[in-house]
Amino acid sequence: MPVPAPVPAQRQRVHPIDVSSGDLTLLVIEDDPAGTFTVPELVDAAGSRVRIRTARNLTEAERLLTDDVHCVLLDLDLAADARREGDDPLEPLHRILRLAPRHPVLALATSERAELAAEAVRAGAQDRLFREELDGPLLSRAIRYAVERKRADSVQVKLAESRLRAQENARLERGLLPTPLLEGSDLRFAARYRPGRSRALLGGDFYDTVRTPDGTVHAMIGDVCGHGPDEAALGVELRIAWRALTFAGLCGDELLSTLQRVLEHERESEEIFATLCTVDIAPDGRRAGLCLAGHPAPLVARPGLGPRLLPNDDGGPALGLLPHARWPRRQVELGGTWSLMMYTDGLIEGRSAGPGSPRLGQDGMLAMVESLLTGGLRGEELLEAAVAEVRDLNGGELTDDVAVLLLDRQGR
Repeated sequence: MPVPAPVPAQRQRVHPIDVSSGDLTLLVIEDDPAGTFTVPELVDAAGSRVRIRTARNLTEAERLLTDDVHCVLLDLDLAADARREGDDPLEPLHRILRLAPRHPVLALATSERAELAAEAVRAGAQDRLFREELDGPLLSRAIRYAVERKRADSVQVKLAESRLRAQENARLERGLLPTPLLEGSDLRFAARYRPGRSRALLGGDFYDTVRTPDGTVHAMIGDVCGHGPDEAALGVELRIAWRALTFAGLCGDELLSTLQRVLEHERESEEIFATLCTVDIAPDGRRAGLCLAGHPAPLVARPGLGPRLLPNDDGGPALGLLPHARWPRRQVELGGTWSLMMYTDGLIEGRSAGPGSPRLGQDGMLAMVESLLTGGLRGEELLEAAVAEVRDLNGGELTDDVAVLLLDRQGR
Protein backbone atom coordinates (compact mmCIF):
# COMPACT_ATOMS: atom_id res chain seq x y z
CA MET A 1 0.00 0.00 0.00
CA PRO A 2 1.24 3.55 -0.61
CA VAL A 3 2.44 5.75 2.18
CA PRO A 4 0.57 9.04 2.77
CA ALA A 5 0.47 11.38 -0.18
CA PRO A 6 3.57 13.55 -0.51
CA VAL A 7 3.61 17.19 0.39
CA PRO A 8 4.79 19.72 -2.18
CA ALA A 9 8.40 19.39 -3.40
CA GLN A 10 8.00 15.59 -3.18
CA ARG A 11 8.80 15.38 0.50
CA GLN A 12 6.88 13.53 3.17
CA ARG A 13 6.50 15.27 6.52
CA VAL A 14 6.44 13.00 9.58
CA HIS A 15 6.09 13.62 13.27
CA PRO A 16 9.20 14.08 15.41
CA ILE A 17 10.89 10.79 16.31
CA ASP A 18 12.44 9.74 19.57
CA VAL A 19 15.91 8.90 18.21
CA SER A 20 17.72 11.37 15.99
CA SER A 21 20.87 10.17 14.24
CA GLY A 22 21.16 12.64 11.38
CA ASP A 23 20.27 11.83 7.78
CA LEU A 24 19.82 8.14 6.94
CA THR A 25 19.47 6.15 3.73
CA LEU A 26 16.91 3.34 3.38
CA LEU A 27 17.18 0.63 0.73
CA VAL A 28 13.71 -0.76 -0.11
CA ILE A 29 13.66 -4.16 -1.81
CA GLU A 30 10.29 -5.02 -3.34
CA ASP A 31 9.01 -6.20 -6.69
CA ASP A 32 5.56 -4.59 -6.56
CA PRO A 33 5.20 -2.92 -9.97
CA ALA A 34 3.09 -0.16 -8.41
CA GLY A 35 5.71 0.51 -5.76
CA THR A 36 5.05 1.14 -2.10
CA PHE A 37 7.14 4.31 -1.98
CA THR A 38 6.34 7.27 -4.18
CA VAL A 39 8.73 9.77 -2.62
CA PRO A 40 12.54 9.94 -2.71
CA GLU A 41 12.84 10.77 0.98
CA LEU A 42 11.06 11.37 4.27
CA VAL A 43 11.70 14.45 6.42
CA ASP A 44 10.75 14.74 10.08
CA ALA A 45 9.86 17.93 11.89
CA ALA A 46 13.44 18.29 13.13
CA GLY A 47 14.71 18.35 9.56
CA SER A 48 16.37 14.92 9.55
CA ARG A 49 15.92 13.09 6.29
CA VAL A 50 15.48 9.45 5.34
CA ARG A 51 16.52 9.02 1.71
CA ILE A 52 14.90 6.12 -0.11
CA ARG A 53 16.44 3.86 -2.73
CA THR A 54 14.40 1.14 -4.38
CA ALA A 55 15.54 -2.19 -5.77
CA ARG A 56 13.20 -4.56 -7.65
CA ASN A 57 15.20 -7.71 -6.98
CA LEU A 58 18.12 -9.03 -4.94
CA THR A 59 20.61 -8.61 -7.77
CA GLU A 60 19.77 -4.93 -8.05
CA ALA A 61 19.80 -4.63 -4.25
CA GLU A 62 23.33 -6.00 -4.08
CA ARG A 63 24.45 -3.28 -6.48
CA LEU A 64 22.70 -0.54 -4.50
CA LEU A 65 23.83 -1.83 -1.08
CA THR A 66 26.70 0.64 -0.63
CA ASP A 67 28.35 1.78 2.59
CA ASP A 68 26.09 4.83 2.90
CA VAL A 69 22.94 2.67 3.28
CA HIS A 70 21.89 2.62 6.93
CA CYS A 71 18.89 0.29 6.83
CA VAL A 72 17.21 -2.24 4.50
CA LEU A 73 13.43 -2.77 4.15
CA LEU A 74 12.78 -6.17 2.59
CA ASP A 75 9.41 -7.22 1.15
CA LEU A 76 8.90 -10.80 2.32
CA ASP A 77 6.65 -11.41 -0.71
CA LEU A 78 9.63 -10.80 -2.98
CA ALA A 79 9.29 -13.07 -6.03
CA ALA A 80 6.67 -15.14 -4.16
CA ASP A 81 5.09 -16.34 -7.39
CA ALA A 82 8.47 -17.51 -8.72
CA ARG A 83 9.28 -19.67 -5.68
CA ARG A 84 8.53 -23.33 -5.96
CA GLU A 85 6.41 -25.03 -3.34
CA GLY A 86 8.64 -26.15 -0.50
CA ASP A 87 11.25 -23.40 -1.01
CA ASP A 88 12.27 -21.43 2.08
CA PRO A 89 10.08 -18.30 2.10
CA LEU A 90 12.78 -16.51 4.10
CA GLU A 91 15.55 -17.21 1.58
CA PRO A 92 15.57 -13.54 0.37
CA LEU A 93 16.04 -12.46 3.98
CA HIS A 94 18.85 -14.97 4.56
CA ARG A 95 20.58 -13.73 1.43
CA ILE A 96 20.31 -10.08 2.48
CA LEU A 97 21.63 -10.90 5.95
CA ARG A 98 24.62 -12.59 4.32
CA LEU A 99 25.17 -9.67 1.95
CA ALA A 100 24.77 -7.01 4.64
CA PRO A 101 25.69 -8.43 8.07
CA ARG A 102 26.29 -4.95 9.50
CA HIS A 103 23.04 -3.41 8.23
CA PRO A 104 19.75 -3.51 10.16
CA VAL A 105 16.99 -5.19 8.16
CA LEU A 106 13.25 -4.54 8.48
CA ALA A 107 10.80 -7.16 7.20
CA LEU A 108 7.73 -5.93 5.28
CA ALA A 109 4.66 -8.17 4.99
CA THR A 110 0.88 -8.13 4.93
CA SER A 111 -0.94 -8.77 8.19
CA GLU A 112 -2.10 -12.14 6.80
CA ARG A 113 1.55 -13.22 6.90
CA ALA A 114 2.16 -12.16 10.51
CA GLU A 115 3.62 -15.55 11.38
CA LEU A 116 6.15 -15.29 8.56
CA ALA A 117 7.05 -11.77 9.70
CA ALA A 118 7.65 -13.06 13.23
CA GLU A 119 9.88 -15.80 11.85
CA ALA A 120 11.83 -13.13 9.96
CA VAL A 121 12.57 -11.33 13.23
CA ARG A 122 13.68 -14.57 14.83
CA ALA A 123 15.91 -15.19 11.80
CA GLY A 124 17.74 -11.87 12.19
CA ALA A 125 15.52 -8.99 11.05
CA GLN A 126 15.47 -6.08 13.47
CA ASP A 127 11.70 -5.60 13.25
CA ARG A 128 8.63 -6.30 11.06
CA LEU A 129 6.19 -3.86 9.48
CA PHE A 130 2.74 -4.54 8.01
CA ARG A 131 1.70 -2.89 4.78
CA GLU A 132 -1.77 -2.07 6.09
CA GLU A 133 -0.31 -0.10 9.01
CA LEU A 134 2.60 1.52 7.22
CA ASP A 135 2.78 5.30 7.30
CA GLY A 136 5.50 7.93 7.41
CA PRO A 137 5.89 8.29 11.20
CA LEU A 138 5.84 4.54 11.76
CA LEU A 139 8.43 3.91 9.07
CA SER A 140 10.72 6.69 10.32
CA ARG A 141 10.59 5.43 13.90
CA ALA A 142 11.16 1.84 12.81
CA ILE A 143 14.24 2.83 10.79
CA ARG A 144 15.74 4.85 13.64
CA TYR A 145 15.08 2.18 16.21
CA ALA A 146 16.43 -0.55 13.94
CA VAL A 147 19.63 1.40 13.40
CA GLU A 148 20.08 1.95 17.13
CA ARG A 149 19.33 -1.69 17.97
CA LYS A 150 21.81 -2.85 15.35
CA ARG A 151 24.42 -0.53 16.80
CA ALA A 152 23.72 -1.83 20.29
CA ASP A 153 23.91 -5.43 19.05
CA SER A 154 27.22 -4.70 17.33
CA VAL A 155 28.61 -3.16 20.50
CA GLN A 156 27.55 -6.21 22.50
CA VAL A 157 29.13 -8.56 19.95
CA LYS A 158 32.38 -6.60 19.96
CA LEU A 159 32.35 -6.50 23.76
CA ALA A 160 31.82 -10.26 23.94
CA GLU A 161 34.61 -10.83 21.40
CA SER A 162 36.89 -8.53 23.37
CA ARG A 163 36.16 -10.44 26.57
CA LEU A 164 36.82 -13.76 24.88
CA ARG A 165 40.11 -12.47 23.48
CA ALA A 166 41.09 -11.15 26.89
CA GLN A 167 40.27 -14.50 28.50
CA GLU A 168 42.24 -16.39 25.87
CA ASN A 169 45.19 -14.01 26.24
CA ALA A 170 45.06 -14.38 30.02
CA ARG A 171 45.06 -18.18 29.75
CA LEU A 172 47.94 -18.02 27.28
CA GLU A 173 49.99 -15.65 29.41
CA ARG A 174 49.36 -17.66 32.58
CA GLY A 175 50.57 -20.73 30.71
CA LEU A 176 53.75 -18.91 29.71
CA LEU A 177 54.67 -17.91 33.26
CA PRO A 178 57.34 -20.24 34.67
CA THR A 179 56.83 -23.08 37.12
CA PRO A 180 59.99 -23.53 39.22
CA LEU A 181 61.53 -26.99 39.19
CA LEU A 182 63.06 -27.36 42.65
CA GLU A 183 62.12 -30.89 43.67
CA GLY A 184 64.67 -32.21 46.14
CA SER A 185 65.98 -28.78 47.14
CA ASP A 186 65.69 -27.33 50.65
CA LEU A 187 65.52 -23.79 49.25
CA ARG A 188 62.24 -21.88 49.54
CA PHE A 189 61.08 -20.05 46.43
CA ALA A 190 58.86 -16.97 46.02
CA ALA A 191 58.25 -14.60 43.12
CA ARG A 192 56.16 -11.57 42.20
CA TYR A 193 55.45 -10.28 38.71
CA ARG A 194 53.77 -7.04 37.67
CA PRO A 195 53.75 -6.13 33.96
CA GLY A 196 53.84 -2.48 32.99
CA ARG A 197 51.24 -2.87 30.20
CA SER A 198 47.68 -2.15 31.23
CA ARG A 199 45.55 -5.31 31.62
CA ALA A 200 48.47 -7.55 30.64
CA LEU A 201 49.71 -10.55 32.58
CA LEU A 202 53.07 -10.81 30.87
CA GLY A 203 55.70 -8.19 30.11
CA GLY A 204 59.28 -8.06 28.89
CA ASP A 205 60.67 -9.25 32.25
CA PHE A 206 61.29 -12.96 32.70
CA TYR A 207 62.63 -15.32 35.36
CA ASP A 208 63.04 -19.01 36.10
CA THR A 209 64.49 -21.41 38.66
CA VAL A 210 65.45 -25.07 38.19
CA ARG A 211 67.46 -27.76 40.01
CA THR A 212 69.74 -29.93 37.89
CA PRO A 213 70.45 -33.61 38.68
CA ASP A 214 73.74 -32.76 40.44
CA GLY A 215 71.81 -30.81 43.08
CA THR A 216 72.76 -27.32 41.84
CA VAL A 217 69.95 -24.75 41.90
CA HIS A 218 70.03 -22.34 38.97
CA ALA A 219 68.11 -19.07 39.08
CA MET A 220 67.77 -16.43 36.38
CA ILE A 221 66.03 -13.08 35.94
CA GLY A 222 66.09 -10.83 32.89
CA ASP A 223 64.56 -7.85 31.16
CA VAL A 224 63.96 -7.29 27.43
CA CYS A 225 64.00 -3.57 26.57
CA GLY A 226 60.48 -2.34 25.85
CA HIS A 227 57.05 -3.20 27.25
CA GLY A 228 54.92 -4.57 24.40
CA PRO A 229 53.72 -8.04 23.44
CA ASP A 230 56.72 -8.58 21.13
CA GLU A 231 59.09 -7.99 24.05
CA ALA A 232 57.03 -10.32 26.22
CA ALA A 233 57.24 -13.03 23.56
CA LEU A 234 61.01 -12.60 23.28
CA GLY A 235 61.35 -12.83 27.06
CA VAL A 236 59.48 -16.14 27.03
CA GLU A 237 61.76 -17.45 24.28
CA LEU A 238 64.87 -16.49 26.25
CA ARG A 239 63.53 -18.08 29.43
CA ILE A 240 62.70 -21.35 27.69
CA ALA A 241 66.10 -21.34 25.98
CA TRP A 242 67.82 -20.70 29.32
CA ARG A 243 66.03 -23.63 30.94
CA ALA A 244 66.90 -26.00 28.08
CA LEU A 245 70.54 -24.89 27.98
CA THR A 246 70.85 -25.17 31.76
CA PHE A 247 69.58 -28.75 31.75
CA ALA A 248 72.01 -29.41 28.89
CA GLY A 249 74.86 -28.49 31.24
CA LEU A 250 75.77 -24.98 30.01
CA CYS A 251 76.75 -22.37 32.59
CA GLY A 252 78.35 -18.95 32.84
CA ASP A 253 79.86 -17.40 29.72
CA GLU A 254 79.01 -20.36 27.48
CA LEU A 255 75.35 -20.15 28.48
CA LEU A 256 75.08 -16.38 28.04
CA SER A 257 76.90 -16.45 24.68
CA THR A 258 74.37 -18.99 23.41
CA LEU A 259 71.45 -16.91 24.73
CA GLN A 260 72.84 -13.91 22.91
CA ARG A 261 72.74 -15.86 19.65
CA VAL A 262 69.12 -16.79 20.37
CA LEU A 263 68.25 -13.14 20.98
CA GLU A 264 70.04 -11.96 17.83
CA HIS A 265 68.12 -14.51 15.78
CA GLU A 266 64.68 -13.83 17.30
CA ARG A 267 64.64 -10.07 17.82
CA GLU A 268 62.83 -7.80 15.36
CA SER A 269 65.59 -5.19 15.16
CA GLU A 270 69.23 -4.79 16.14
CA GLU A 271 68.20 -2.19 18.71
CA ILE A 272 66.58 -4.81 20.93
CA PHE A 273 68.67 -6.04 23.85
CA ALA A 274 68.11 -7.85 27.14
CA THR A 275 69.74 -7.66 30.55
CA LEU A 276 70.25 -10.85 32.52
CA CYS A 277 71.39 -12.10 35.91
CA THR A 278 72.13 -15.78 36.54
CA VAL A 279 73.00 -17.49 39.81
CA ASP A 280 73.98 -21.14 40.25
CA ILE A 281 73.87 -22.25 43.89
CA ALA A 282 76.05 -25.18 44.92
CA PRO A 283 74.34 -28.33 46.25
CA ASP A 284 75.45 -27.49 49.81
CA GLY A 285 73.78 -24.07 49.50
CA ARG A 286 76.76 -22.14 50.84
CA ARG A 287 78.31 -20.85 47.60
CA ALA A 288 77.08 -19.53 44.28
CA GLY A 289 78.34 -18.49 40.88
CA LEU A 290 77.11 -15.12 39.66
CA CYS A 291 76.95 -13.77 36.08
CA LEU A 292 75.66 -10.31 35.21
CA ALA A 293 74.82 -9.12 31.72
CA GLY A 294 74.03 -5.44 32.21
CA HIS A 295 71.61 -6.36 34.99
CA PRO A 296 71.35 -5.05 38.59
CA ALA A 297 73.16 -7.23 41.11
CA PRO A 298 71.05 -9.35 43.50
CA LEU A 299 70.91 -8.59 47.20
CA VAL A 300 71.61 -11.06 49.96
CA ALA A 301 70.46 -10.81 53.57
CA ARG A 302 71.86 -12.87 56.46
CA PRO A 303 70.82 -13.08 60.12
CA GLY A 304 72.19 -10.14 62.08
CA LEU A 305 73.37 -8.34 58.92
CA GLY A 306 71.52 -5.84 56.79
CA PRO A 307 70.90 -6.69 53.13
CA ARG A 308 73.75 -5.92 50.76
CA LEU A 309 74.37 -6.22 47.04
CA LEU A 310 76.46 -9.02 45.64
CA PRO A 311 79.59 -7.87 43.77
CA ASN A 312 78.73 -6.20 40.47
CA ASP A 313 82.01 -4.66 39.32
CA ASP A 314 83.01 -7.31 36.79
CA GLY A 315 79.82 -8.06 34.89
CA GLY A 316 79.45 -8.05 31.12
CA PRO A 317 77.22 -6.02 28.77
CA ALA A 318 73.56 -6.67 28.10
CA LEU A 319 72.80 -9.41 25.61
CA GLY A 320 72.57 -8.14 22.05
CA LEU A 321 74.86 -5.11 22.40
CA LEU A 322 78.34 -6.49 21.55
CA PRO A 323 78.74 -9.44 19.16
CA HIS A 324 81.76 -11.01 20.89
CA ALA A 325 81.16 -10.05 24.52
CA ARG A 326 82.21 -12.18 27.48
CA TRP A 327 80.47 -12.65 30.81
CA PRO A 328 82.75 -13.72 33.68
CA ARG A 329 81.31 -15.98 36.38
CA ARG A 330 82.14 -14.77 39.87
CA GLN A 331 82.16 -17.06 42.91
CA VAL A 332 80.40 -15.65 45.99
CA GLU A 333 80.01 -16.97 49.54
CA LEU A 334 76.46 -17.13 50.87
CA GLY A 335 76.88 -18.84 54.23
CA GLY A 336 74.50 -21.12 56.07
CA THR A 337 71.30 -19.07 56.38
CA TRP A 338 70.45 -16.41 53.83
CA SER A 339 67.84 -14.79 51.61
CA LEU A 340 68.76 -13.98 48.01
CA MET A 341 66.59 -11.50 46.11
CA MET A 342 66.87 -11.03 42.35
CA TYR A 343 64.89 -8.26 40.66
CA THR A 344 64.48 -6.23 37.48
CA ASP A 345 65.12 -2.49 37.28
CA GLY A 346 61.39 -1.72 37.43
CA LEU A 347 61.71 -2.19 41.19
CA ILE A 348 64.34 0.54 41.59
CA GLU A 349 63.48 3.03 38.86
CA GLY A 350 60.26 4.29 40.43
CA ARG A 351 60.28 7.54 42.39
CA SER A 352 61.26 7.54 46.05
CA ALA A 353 58.63 10.04 47.20
CA GLY A 354 56.09 10.61 44.46
CA PRO A 355 56.29 12.24 41.00
CA GLY A 356 59.26 14.55 40.49
CA SER A 357 61.33 13.08 43.34
CA PRO A 358 64.61 11.17 42.84
CA ARG A 359 64.44 7.54 41.80
CA LEU A 360 64.44 4.94 44.53
CA GLY A 361 67.66 3.34 43.30
CA GLN A 362 69.47 0.39 44.83
CA ASP A 363 70.33 2.21 48.06
CA GLY A 364 66.67 3.05 48.64
CA MET A 365 65.70 -0.52 47.85
CA LEU A 366 68.23 -1.88 50.38
CA ALA A 367 66.87 0.40 53.09
CA MET A 368 63.28 -0.57 52.24
CA VAL A 369 64.03 -4.30 52.31
CA GLU A 370 65.91 -3.97 55.60
CA SER A 371 62.89 -2.25 57.13
CA LEU A 372 60.58 -5.02 55.91
CA LEU A 373 62.89 -7.73 57.22
CA THR A 374 63.11 -5.99 60.59
CA GLY A 375 59.31 -6.04 60.63
CA GLY A 376 59.42 -9.82 60.39
CA LEU A 377 58.31 -10.23 56.78
CA ARG A 378 59.64 -13.19 54.82
CA GLY A 379 58.97 -15.03 51.57
CA GLU A 380 55.78 -14.17 49.69
CA GLU A 381 54.80 -11.51 52.23
CA LEU A 382 58.16 -9.78 51.87
CA LEU A 383 57.89 -9.57 48.09
CA GLU A 384 54.26 -8.47 48.16
CA ALA A 385 55.07 -5.71 50.65
CA ALA A 386 58.15 -4.62 48.69
CA VAL A 387 56.28 -4.23 45.40
CA ALA A 388 53.38 -2.44 47.14
CA GLU A 389 55.72 -0.03 48.94
CA VAL A 390 57.63 0.77 45.76
CA ARG A 391 54.33 1.58 44.06
CA ASP A 392 53.23 3.75 46.98
CA LEU A 393 56.55 5.60 47.03
CA ASN A 394 56.19 6.22 43.32
CA GLY A 395 52.85 7.89 43.92
CA GLY A 396 50.98 5.53 41.60
CA GLU A 397 51.38 2.53 39.34
CA LEU A 398 54.84 1.79 38.01
CA THR A 399 55.25 2.21 34.26
CA ASP A 400 57.95 -0.44 33.91
CA ASP A 401 57.60 -4.19 34.31
CA VAL A 402 58.60 -5.54 37.72
CA ALA A 403 59.79 -9.05 38.47
CA VAL A 404 61.20 -10.14 41.84
CA LEU A 405 62.49 -13.59 42.79
CA LEU A 406 63.40 -14.71 46.30
CA LEU A 407 65.32 -17.80 47.42
CA ASP A 408 65.66 -18.56 51.16
CA ARG A 409 67.84 -21.10 52.91
CA GLN A 410 67.74 -22.08 56.55
CA GLY A 411 71.20 -23.41 57.58
CA ARG A 412 71.62 -26.59 59.54
